[in-house]
Amino acid sequence: MSLYAIGDLHFSTLVEKPMNIFGDKWDKHEEKIISSWKANVKEDDLVLVLGDTSWGINLTEAKPDLDIISNLSGKKIFIKGNHDYWWTTVTNLNKLYNDMKFLQTNFYEYGEYAICGGRGWICPNDFKFDDNDEKIYKREENRIRLSLQAARKKGYSKFIVITHYPPTNDKLEESLFTKLYEEYKVDKVIYGHLHGKESFKMGLKGVRNGVEYILASCDYIDFNLIKIMD
Repeated sequence: MSLYAIGDLHFSTLVEKPMNIFGDKWDKHEEKIISSWKANVKEDDLVLVLGDTSWGINLTEAKPDLDIISNLSGKKIFIKGNHDYWWTTVTNLNKLYNDMKFLQTNFYEYGEYAICGGRGWICPNDFKFDDNDEKIYKREENRIRLSLQAARKKGYSKFIVITHYPPTNDKLEESLFTKLYEEYKVDKVIYGHLHGKESFKMGLKGVRNGVEYILASCDYIDFNLIKIMD
């Protein structure tokens, strides 16, 4: 069973929301993602979907996009992105599909690893961080902590964390998130959210203080799912 990841699918079956404002490479991006998925993912594989999945503003609008993903191979775990306005509660969302699970303060198993995480948020000293962001930032760190605590309580000591937002500000400074991942000795942190060459520079990548950080927004990985491990 292989583990794959991709973020920011931005599917829009019922919503007119073209993504080529970020460049021509976004033309027919949904077809590119689906083609990559079909070429690589097998039925017993697991795909981590890192937020901003559908432009639907409610579940009725998002459902056709989720149905497309459900019909693709593999099991899937989702986290919430900043544009996932359709997201209701994990309890209700987890009733919708047999092959798709939704994560917030809970965790899921992948062999000897626990898949933990949450949406995350922008970090202090980011160019647009304000007092309201401070409250959300602390709340989101606590939600990811609860996810890790739940996994540790069940006996897990190896963790993969998925978030939507990068774990640092645009200056790549330490944050509550990076401190948390180091505290729990997280193996890998996989995230999305960033679009465009200039934004990609603002994403922490590689190993820092024992934690590997992987950017997997779909345009960064050229709309091809990336394999995290076998």
